Amino acid sequence: MHTEWSRRNFLKRTGLAGMAMSVASWLKLHAQENPPQERPNIVFIMSDDHASHALSCYGSRIHTTPNLDRIAQQGMLFENCFCTNAICAPSRAVILTGKYSHLNGVKTNKEPFDGSQMTLPKLLKQAGYQTGIVGKWHLKSDPTGFDSWCVLPGQGDYVNPSFHRMGEKIQIQGYVTDIITDMAIDWIEKRDQEKPFFLMLHHKAPHRNWIPDERHAEAFTDKTFPLPETFNDHYATRSEAARTTTMTIDKHLTPTDLKMEPPEGLSEQALKEWKYQRYMQDYLACVSSVDDNVGRFLDFLESEGLADDTVVIYTSDQGFFLGDHGWYDKRFMYEESLRMPLILRYPRIIPPGSTSREMVLNLDFAPTLLDMAQAPVPEDMQGESFQPILRGTVPAKWRQSMYYHYYEYPAVHSVKRHYGIRTQRYKLIHFYYDIDAWELYDLEQDPHELHNLIDDADQRDVVESLKKELSLLRERYADQEG
Repeated sequence: MHTEWSRRNFLKRTGLAGMAMSVASWLKLHAQENPPQERPNIVFIMSDDHASHALSCYGSRIHTTPNLDRIAQQGMLFENCFCTNAICAPSRAVILTGKYSHLNGVKTNKEPFDGSQMTLPKLLKQAGYQTGIVGKWHLKSDPTGFDSWCVLPGQGDYVNPSFHRMGEKIQIQGYVTDIITDMAIDWIEKRDQEKPFFLMLHHKAPHRNWIPDERHAEAFTDKTFPLPETFNDHYATRSEAARTTTMTIDKHLTPTDLKMEPPEGLSEQALKEWKYQRYMQDYLACVSSVDDNVGRFLDFLESEGLADDTVVIYTSDQGFFLGDHGWYDKRFMYEESLRMPLILRYPRIIPPGSTSREMVLNLDFAPTLLDMAQAPVPEDMQGESFQPILRGTVPAKWRQSMYYHYYEYPAVHSVKRHYGIRTQRYKLIHFYYDIDAWELYDLEQDPHELHNLIDDADQRDVVESLKKELSLLRERYADQEG
């Protein structure tokens, strides 16, 4: 049984083991001491390609993120948050619209976002919020629905980046993560204090090609990171899709990624491991800068007296392979790519140290934030509000399975088009277009997805049941491609 509050984690992470305080009692006491304002401010912090297993609050073996952990310790951590299409622009379009890629028009990184459609910031603005966005946009069209915006063109640069500010091109000296945080603080300081605010604070980091700031550039040069358990996956039971992708650590990291020549005389395996260590040194250094700046921003909210009345969300646009299965990048429906970090703090309703195992999607972000802002949720949004989960109640018909669809092939990294279903125990994937292959994984028995069971006679009933449920999800979400 999956319950909303993990009591063991709650007590462990908040140091309340000696107290018998119930969730309901905590909420009542906190509400009496801190009467809420009518509607909360909302800050939506999103990084780019930050894997959950690179946050210490998610049990990372390779990194510590003390400031991001603060959000989890003071709020709720979602153990099962997933994206519906694991690539940058499509995920951002899903978050803005609450609709799957085939309906919002951004299936791949190639299509421009149609800014005329209804979006979360437009709806919040209609509800009386002041709206702004700073940082990465990556949707090939100007932002709409924002009172002010200042965004990176395309992927943006790590050092001395250019921005488009309300249509004007500017350049700012410094490191991009620091600059975006400065912009966010400046925006809040200059806001209309008569209105609640909604700010999207979008970091470029830790997107490829992983250029650290000066403070963290040498932070990990003397550290040896443990290899992922699946680092030498040979894809023995997988379909052709896993064997033909071009995002392997050993063959596809470039000199621009590595930034130095490897030592001479390394064996094939030793060279692969050296490349992994170089990759992690720079990737995690970029993450450290994000963590530092999130801490700086949280400190600012507290110093301004805004912390109790502001919803703070931290997530990434999707997951990322950190050497898992010998890969970098994302795109696949496998766990490391599919899973998003999601931590959320709002002291008015969320007891500290809370966790949830319920299945939530980036599709749910827009309806949830509208619900928290007491704004109407359009009927054509396909996501569901998980505000009840934040308050300690799981809706009776909350989802037990999720639908995924990836479209960007033929294209960079050569990940085949595929769609699939994930339940709490199983995952069924169909690769299509120039291939017709199915994969089945028992996540309970095989959490690293090493054993494709699609041809296992003992799993026929499971496959049949999952295919039926997959068809129902495709019908529900009006997706027939593939």
